[in-house]
Amino acid sequence: MTLEEVSQLLCGAGEEVVGWAGSQEDLISLAATAFPGKAFCVVKQWILIDLTVTQVEREKLASLGLLPMTLFAHEVVLDSKGRFQSGMWVRSNFGKSFTEGCMFETKSTVYLLWGSGLRKEASVGAAFSMKAG
Repeated sequence: MTLEEVSQLLCGAGEEVVGWAGSQEDLISLAATAFPGKAFCVVKQWILIDLTVTQVEREKLASLGLLPMTLFAHEVVLDSKGRFQSGMWVRSNFGKSFTEGCMFETKSTVYLLWGSGLRKEASVGAAFSMKAG
């Protein structure tokens, strides 16, 4: 992993992806129906990251019910559990599902992708090098 790789991940070009185009309230309602009782985090300016992994790593993740994907968001809008303040950035753990084009689920949280974002590919090292604090 290099500084250039991390810089490209955060600031470089990617495939534009349309997230939720409606209201924040409607997005939260959709998530509550799809994932009742699960914590959610509404984010903007997000990057869906497809992780470059070996076949062995892919199989290991699949055996754990995980996808070789993670999410980075430049802006937290609202976190249902108060873990992240509005305006902070966040990086998720490995994903479990990506549904409706706007809900990225991890073990503990559903990230609600509000507005358009990007989809990029990166190494596990680059994606998980970003840590808060």
